[in-house]
Amino acid sequence: MKRRTPAWLRIGGYVFAVAFIIAGWWITAELLVAFAHTNVLPTPLETFNVLLAYADALVPFFWTSAYRVALSLVIGTALAVPIAHLCARSRTLDALFAPVLYLLYPIPKVVLLPILLVLLGLADAPKIVLVSLTVFFQVLVAVRDAVKAVPESSVLAIRSLGGSRFDEYRHVVVPATMPAVFTSLRIGVGTAIAVLFIAEAMAGSTGLGYFIMQSWSMVNYPRMFAGIMAMALLGLVLYAVFDVVERLITRWK
Repeated sequence: MKRRTPAWLRIGGYVFAVAFIIAGWWITAELLVAFAHTNVLPTPLETFNVLLAYADALVPFFWTSAYRVALSLVIGTALAVPIAHLCARSRTLDALFAPVLYLLYPIPKVVLLPILLVLLGLADAPKIVLVSLTVFFQVLVAVRDAVKAVPESSVLAIRSLGGSRFDEYRHVVVPATMPAVFTSLRIGVGTAIAVLFIAEAMAGSTGLGYFIMQSWSMVNYPRMFAGIMAMALLGLVLYAVFDVVERLITRWK
């Protein structure tokens, strides 16, 4: 039986991780000043002070990006999960749509941004659609493979007890594939935020991506790194939310 990691050890791990990152960041900044004679990389203290100074200006950009990526994760997952189940449990559907998936999945979805901008304009819609597509394919691939990996003996066992097709999904297939859903979402968070950054930087005047690139164009590097910290915080919060929700939903795990 797998033993749970003590709470103090988990907290200590996060403290060590934060200290390790800050120390590496600080040393790199000082080395750049000493040997390259450039302050392009501000120290953590400088960035934190700027983050506090621009907090009021950053909040609207932060919430705009949070809204876009959260809605995209919901849309992409809501579309991908049922399609993945249908394809994995039906040989006919899988034979028809698997080649489509193999052809479309490797294409970087960000190349569709110019097309979406032409069709949907510069508001939220093209950014949400682009990130939703990215999440959709990542979740679809992971869940489809997870459904296929469900032991047939487990399905036959519930059938032998008189269970219906709904019971198969409720008691066997869905519980067995939920960890794959959350794993794909945790992986997808980083990709989704990266794609959102590109979309916001290229088109529009809102969101953290725009804030970061605007700061870069102003050669205001501390302000730029404050925006980067805010975007990193967004990814960390979403990752932690998925971790908590998974613990609540998959208690049996």
